[in-house]
Amino acid sequence: MKYRKLGHTEIEVSLIGLGTMTWGEQNTEAEAHEQLDYALSRGVNLVDTAEMYPVPPMAETQGRTETYIGTWLAKTGRRKDIILASKVAGPNTDPKRPGYIRSGQMRLDRKNMTEALHASLKRLQTDYLDLYQLHWPDRTTTIFGRPRYPYRDDPYTVPIDETLGVLQDFVQAGKVRHVGVSNETPWGVAQYLKFAETKKLPRIVSIQNPYNLLNRMYENGLSEFSHLEGVGLLAYSPLAMGVLTGKYLNGARPEGARMTLFSRFDRYANPQAQEAAAQYVQVARDHGLSPATLALAFVNQQPFVTSNLIGATRMDQLKENIDSVDVELGDEVLDAIKAVYQKYPNPAP
Repeated sequence: MKYRKLGHTEIEVSLIGLGTMTWGEQNTEAEAHEQLDYALSRGVNLVDTAEMYPVPPMAETQGRTETYIGTWLAKTGRRKDIILASKVAGPNTDPKRPGYIRSGQMRLDRKNMTEALHASLKRLQTDYLDLYQLHWPDRTTTIFGRPRYPYRDDPYTVPIDETLGVLQDFVQAGKVRHVGVSNETPWGVAQYLKFAETKKLPRIVSIQNPYNLLNRMYENGLSEFSHLEGVGLLAYSPLAMGVLTGKYLNGARPEGARMTLFSRFDRYANPQAQEAAAQYVQVARDHGLSPATLALAFVNQQPFVTSNLIGATRMDQLKENIDSVDVELGDEVLDAIKAVYQKYPNPAP
């Protein structure tokens, strides 16, 4: 396994991080524990979850993913062997976001964040998180596939410095070691850094945003913050919800696959993304690689990536995903990827 620094901290996190959002929906508790055991045996130490998980979000399953991690921690006693990250949900201003958590009161304010953190710690059976992340902003902006800034005036948003002040109290209480953001924009990251400096509040160490061959928007603006400010990317959806494996090509819907089971996962289903995916799959095959390995190795090699958050429902997928850490894409492969990108730049932002 390879490791990279988490922001400006002294924490070394594995380049492959273990995503967990299928646990409790597509994966049982026993399967979740098996994945944890195997991932740690391969040197993975970053485990990422959220109060909202599993996905797709439903009231009857909310929190189950954290519960499964908690029972594994209680059984194994391996809390110090992992870097444990979770997320607090933001406001439910979009139909696809859950409205049942805390009775729909999901603002990033003191009351809601305190309740969220304590509930997560209880489910996880731990007294602290290594990284606590804001799952999405407390404002309307360009996230979750929205391609353009909406120019909408929200009736109310929690000020960013207020949210950071709550996180500061969590850190001072020893319940959170470091803080990060997720699904953020360059403007948002700049605000968090500004208030950290001007008001002596916690500095964000990471940003968890989508990044894959079909969505390289992170490179435009946010990667500069990674380089110059040390806010590293925890890249989610590196396989574009499985589209980059090729299993959905030509309209295929394999039994048990995410896009087969759940119609809400349509971000990478447009014709341009499907055609681009087909060409990336061909690049992989032309160079003797599996499509998943090509897609993951590309993410692994980016200098702004702190950890590549893979997710798997089967053990063979998990093993292949972790194996990608040992694959280095050469210039010929990268040139072929570049050629596809020039034809289909960011077809699924």
